[in-house]
Amino acid sequence: MIHVKDVTRRFKDKKETIEAVKSVSFHINKGEVVGLLGENGAGKTTLLRMISSILEPTEGTIEIDGQRIDQHGMDIKRKIGVLFGSETGLYDRLTARENLTYFARLYNINKQETKGRIEELAKRFGMTDYLDRKLQGFSKGMRQKVAIARTLIHDPDVILFDEPTTGLDITSANLFRELIHQLSQEGKTIIFSSHIMEEVQQLCESILMIHKGELVYEGLLEDLYKEEETDNLNYIFMSRLVRGKEHV
Repeated sequence: MIHVKDVTRRFKDKKETIEAVKSVSFHINKGEVVGLLGENGAGKTTLLRMISSILEPTEGTIEIDGQRIDQHGMDIKRKIGVLFGSETGLYDRLTARENLTYFARLYNINKQETKGRIEELAKRFGMTDYLDRKLQGFSKGMRQKVAIARTLIHDPDVILFDEPTTGLDITSANLFRELIHQLSQEGKTIIFSSHIMEEVQQLCESILMIHKGELVYEGLLEDLYKEEETDNLNYIFMSRLVRGKEHV
């Protein structure tokens, strides 16, 4: 479903060239929920931006459902839902419903389907009471729920989440985790980054671990536990960062 091959991304900062992602390769099957782990600045968001076709790789290729993003960018955008941390892309002067309607129109969803999708998502995320209120004045958690609904409004096949439970209370975070399970059962392919190791262990069978732009682990959590002779993911994560790519 998602095939990343020898992908590198360089940025120029004045006279210096920075390699944010270095020759990363992996494959994710349809319906998989994959956790993306790495410290701040490791290259996680850059990698997700390239998969979503927001950024172009400096080198290497990315395919989504057999289509290369550099050749079928617009088709791929319709298949992907993206939420990058606090970058919600929402408009404070619009109500939650108006925001969702606006993004539905960008995907050419008709009015009847849009209405149904909004009602379904509002009920799922407990947003019914404030669906027709302007976003200005929303709490961080309320805003995050609308942002997640915006990500799902066009029923994408591939969903990319960057720290998706940030700002959510315990109840809402648990509802989101249940949503991940439901989406996986529907055959959605999901990559999400998180610093909450318990969340990754609950939701994922496989993980990608990135350190200083390099992939230091790709595979099943179960296999990783066997390699490290422990299921303490936090300990494993810190240990892998110290050892780096030499132990891949």
